[in-house]
Amino acid sequence: MTTLFDPITIGDIPLANRIAMAPLTRNRSPNAVPGPFAVEYYTQRAAAGLLITEATAISHQGQGYADVPGLYGADQLAGWRKVTDSVHAAGGRIVTQMWHVGRISHDSLQPGGAKPVAPSAIRAKSKTYLVGADGSGTFAETSEPRALELDEIPGIVEDYRRAAKAAVGEAGFDGVEIHGANGYLIDQFLRSGSNHRTDAYGGSIENRARFLFEVVDAVIEGAGAGRVGIRLSPVTPANDAFDPDPQPLFEYVVKGLAARGLAFIHVIEGATGGARDFTQGDQAFDWDAFKAAYRDAGGTGAWIVNNGYDKALAQEALASGRADLVAFGRPFIANPDLVERLRRDLPLAEPDRATMYGGGARGYVDYPAWSDKAA
Repeated sequence: MTTLFDPITIGDIPLANRIAMAPLTRNRSPNAVPGPFAVEYYTQRAAAGLLITEATAISHQGQGYADVPGLYGADQLAGWRKVTDSVHAAGGRIVTQMWHVGRISHDSLQPGGAKPVAPSAIRAKSKTYLVGADGSGTFAETSEPRALELDEIPGIVEDYRRAAKAAVGEAGFDGVEIHGANGYLIDQFLRSGSNHRTDAYGGSIENRARFLFEVVDAVIEGAGAGRVGIRLSPVTPANDAFDPDPQPLFEYVVKGLAARGLAFIHVIEGATGGARDFTQGDQAFDWDAFKAAYRDAGGTGAWIVNNGYDKALAQEALASGRADLVAFGRPFIANPDLVERLRRDLPLAEPDRATMYGGGARGYVDYPAWSDKAA
């Protein structure tokens, strides 16, 4: 029977176990450069089969939160290289999550104070994280976006290709995960609630998915299909994401992804960080049919599930064949040795919410492993 602790190879990436660390934004990279604390943070968690980094902006325009890392500058790539070298020395495997936030941003974070960009000029009912002149963090309403011009879209696709190539070639990542979830730019194009375009990128499901497939093809060109995954969240309401009929939309998406030979599909089941049985539209989302659409279309990538999993639920998902890996998010914050704690059925520590976003070592790299705590 398959367990969390069995090895697996996903695409071109061999993994020691089937536990993934989900992306966790921590807002500790001033000037978008991951520093020494990031090296320590990820290395502490290198026992996970697959580390997926916090979401990382592919361009300055793609940034939506203060002090999140980037993939578009030499200092940023050099900072990430120190992280990946250290993780590899500890025996781990690490991919970076590639991010363009679209409308989930604030004009103070954009180049020249410009408006954030989106498929359509529809302001999101959501918030972002800013840091004031005194260094204190606060959450603020997102700014009103402007709709992307048709001739701007190829440039963003190229930003994805360039970032993917740099991530693997310069920063030393084992691969990349395209952030296609949680109401950010790719997801904004997919959903009719945020995409009111009337050109080739709006209207029909085929048109709304066009941007996603162009991005995927560009990232494959930059990194190689066996080192590319994508994260999807079919029904989450995160960041004002909404579509009245997500089943045919996301089945169309995974059928198209099946032909592209990706290393993995990473699925958030239900509401991000919330109820697993949350749904949108008139009917409950059929998760089995969603996965079957991918497999029946020839998709061979590993199927990673995420959202509120504990050990028992994770083991059931693997044993039943419903998943190939399970991603854990928040438990990794306060439990750098989460893999060992799961293996030995040890109690899990709870994270300090006051230190979740921004700051320094406190609440970031100072959570003890079980052996340290016992000592």
